Amino acid sequence: MHDHLAEAIKDPDPIRVGDDLICLRFETMKVYSALGAVRHLLDSGAVKPGDTLIDSSSGIYAHALALACHRYGMKCHIVGSTTVDRPLKIQLEILGATIEQVPSSNNLQLDQNLRVRRIGEILRDNPTYHWMRQYHDEIHYLGYSAVADLVDDLVPTGPLCLVGGVGTGASTGAIAAFLRDRGRDVNLVGVQPFGSITFGAGHTQDPEMIIAGIGSSIEFQNVRHDLYDRLHWVSFEYAMSAAVDLLRTSGVFAGLSAGAAYLSALWEHNCDSSRKHVFLAADTGTRYVESAFARHAEARPMNAMRPREIESLDDLAVPWSAMSWDRRESSQLRRREFPSATPSH
Repeated sequence: MHDHLAEAIKDPDPIRVGDDLICLRFETMKVYSALGAVRHLLDSGAVKPGDTLIDSSSGIYAHALALACHRYGMKCHIVGSTTVDRPLKIQLEILGATIEQVPSSNNLQLDQNLRVRRIGEILRDNPTYHWMRQYHDEIHYLGYSAVADLVDDLVPTGPLCLVGGVGTGASTGAIAAFLRDRGRDVNLVGVQPFGSITFGAGHTQDPEMIIAGIGSSIEFQNVRHDLYDRLHWVSFEYAMSAAVDLLRTSGVFAGLSAGAAYLSALWEHNCDSSRKHVFLAADTGTRYVESAFARHAEARPMNAMRPREIESLDDLAVPWSAMSWDRRESSQLRRREFPSATPSH
């Protein structure tokens, strides 16, 4: 018996979607991150019950933080993207959170900059608010230790490959780091949208739309680049096609980041079947019904999509590129400074 919904919904459903390919399907994955961070802040005395926590979100973290604040008796204010739809906004309001949304934009950089700028204005007027800084503070890694435990139990032996959106780095990066600390052999494959600067794709652009939550046009200080072995950059069209296939073939209804992770995991598994592959479906597909799933007739067959394997960030190209990152430091992000590398696939 759980004491709060946040504890009940955080655990993923592990679903086998192919030979040695497992989907960890979350209702809202960032509940782990938010609960762990808020507990740490309370335990350390950085905040106290009744304080107001504030952050920026494209949707998933907003719900997670609102639940964590509800669980621990905190107030919550969200500066949200327009991807925070009406059903989620109503849930947040009933949970006691306040939310404001920046003007509509299909530009990743403008959207994120507007949100962060607005947080700065609010903090100047309300200096007692605590900014959660999900993009920068490594306390958001802490909650994912429990997910690493789940993966370790799910696949108790043998080499692993973990695939999922990079985002702030506090999900895929944290899970892989905790598993490696346990002595596990883990390859980490990060998924990014085109236009994200996190791994040097700021010079590219997706002609369709951004995939919310897994990329950034501003620096995310809690991304540990040296944790990642491989990177995949996936367009909206390919992510949508894969999300439709995931639903059609396995019944898993998940978001665009899950579609991109599924597509990337299938490719990685085809290239290296010696590892069991686990990919993350961070949320449900509900907020993408109109923008993505309603276009299911346009979805490409899975066997019609393959990545462009690149050795330099200068060669990045829509709709899908992949690269061996080899746990490089972020200091090697400048495109023309990459040493020549032989692709592992």
